[in-house]
This record gives sequence, C-alpha cells and structure tokens, in this order.
Amino acid sequence: LFILMFVLVFGTIVVTMVRGVVQWGKNNASPEISADATIVSKREAFHRSNHHGYTTYYVTFEMEDGSRMELTVAGREYGQMREGDYGQLIFQGTRFKSFRRV
Repeated sequence: LFILMFVLVFGTIVVTMVRGVVQWGKNNASPEISADATIVSKREAFHRSNHHGYTTYYVTFEMEDGSRMELTVAGREYGQMREGDYGQLIFQGTRFKSFRRV
C-alpha cells in the first residue's frame, strides 16, 4: 500500500512537471500577438502548500471578435487593471505579456 501511494504521488508530480514543460515550449513556439481587448473579469485563487500560501491572479480579456481568453498575470499588474478597461493586449500562447490601457 505504501509503495502504491508513493508511485501515485510521484507519478502525479512527474505528469504535472511534464505538462508545464510542454506548455512552456508551446508558448515559446507561438507568435507574440497584439490585440485590442477589454477586461471583462478578474479573479484570484489562493493556494496553500505546507505552511506557505500564494495567490494566483487571473484576468479575462474579450477581443473585438467576441472571443474571450483568461490569462494568469502578476499581482502588481493585476492591481492596476480594472474591469471595463480597454486597451492593447499582448500575449504569446497562454502567456500574458502586457496590457496598455487606451
């Protein structure tokens, strides 16, 4: 039973790491795209790990064609964004690069 639990936990860690590396590679291979967008929503997710906690910040952008994309942003940038802001979004794959309000 102990060996089975160890294999499951270790396997989960390996799969998570591989997915992260694959996504990183896809983002690097993607072109940098600039689009006019409006911020339609913001949210935060708080995570606890052992005795540490951290917050991940998400912003949903709506493009001019009506499509939406949720991207992870840094806390400093998250604090400067407001729902309804319109501007120039730059992203690469699923990686947020910048947002300049107009």
